[in-house]
Amino acid sequence: MHLRKRCAVTGGAGFLGSHLCDRLLKDEMDVLCIDNLYTGSKRNIVELLKNPYFELYRHDITYPLYVEVDEIYNLACPASPIHYQTDPVQTTKVNVHGSINMLGLAKRLKIKIMQASTSEVYGNPHEHPQPETYWGNVNPIGPRSCYDEGKRCAETLFFDYHRQHDLNIKVARIFNTYGPRMHPNDGRVVSNFIVQALTAQPITIYGDGKQTRSFCYVDDLIEGFIRLMKTPKGFTGPVNLGNPTEFTILELADLVLEMTGSKSELVRKPLPQDDPVMRKPNISLAKEHLGWEPKVPLREGLKKTIDYFDDLLRAESNFAAVS
Repeated sequence: MHLRKRCAVTGGAGFLGSHLCDRLLKDEMDVLCIDNLYTGSKRNIVELLKNPYFELYRHDITYPLYVEVDEIYNLACPASPIHYQTDPVQTTKVNVHGSINMLGLAKRLKIKIMQASTSEVYGNPHEHPQPETYWGNVNPIGPRSCYDEGKRCAETLFFDYHRQHDLNIKVARIFNTYGPRMHPNDGRVVSNFIVQALTAQPITIYGDGKQTRSFCYVDDLIEGFIRLMKTPKGFTGPVNLGNPTEFTILELADLVLEMTGSKSELVRKPLPQDDPVMRKPNISLAKEHLGWEPKVPLREGLKKTIDYFDDLLRAESNFAAVS
C-alpha cells in the first residue's frame, strides 16, 4: 500500500498557496491547507475540496498549531502592499510569531520546512541584478517595513533554528510572480493593469514607468518550490526564484493593452515611498542546485492570466445582474 507524504501549506488558499496545493495533489501528496482566509479565498481551492486527500484547516499561524505532517511549506503572509499595509502590525506578527510557531512545529516533528521569502529583502537595491549574497537596502521604519523587515526577520529565525537545532530548512526568495487566482484588487502591477484594461478604466502608471520588474509565471515558480524541497539537507538557500527577463512598467502596460484590445489611457501618479526602481534576480544558484529556470514567456503567461480575469469579471457581472 502506497502511503502518501502529508504536506502542510500555510497560506494554502492564497494565490501561490492554492497553485502549490494543486501541484502537491498531482504529485500524490496528502495536503493540509492552513489559512485564516484573510487574503486567501475559498474560491481558489473550491475544486480541491472535493479531493479526499485535501483538507482545509482554518487557522491563524500567529497562534500555535499542533498537527502531524511530513513537511511544511510556509507561505502565510499578505504579499501585496494594499493588503500588508492594511494591518502592518499583524503582517509583522505573521512573519515573526508565525515563523516561530511553524519552526517550532517542524522542530518537534523533526521535518523539513520551506520559507517563502521575497525579493523585498533586497529593498531598493544598489546591486543589479540581485544575487543571494547581496544584503539589501531596506528602510526599517517606512510603510513597507512590516513586510520587508518582517520577511528579513523570518529568514533570521529560519537560519537560527537551522544552526541551533539542526533543522532542515529551505528558503526561497520569490520575485514578481503572476497568473490565475491573483486577487483582482491586490494593487499588484499585473492584476492592476489587466483589470483596468478589461473594465476600460485608466491604466495607472506610478512614477515615470521606467522602473523595471521581472515577471515569473506561477507554474514556473511552483516547480522551483518543488525542486528546492527535494534538495539535500546541506542546501538551505536562500535561493532566488524569479524570471531574469526584465521589463519596464510601460512595456508591460503596452503589452496588456495590445493583448486585451483595450482603449484605456495611461494615467500617471507619484511613485509610492520606498518602491524599488529595479528588480531582477540573479538565478545562477537556482540553475546550479535546482536545475531550474523559468520556461513560460510573458506573453503566454499573460494570455492565461487575462483569460482568468475576464472569466472572473464576467461571473461577477452576471451575479450582480441577477442580484
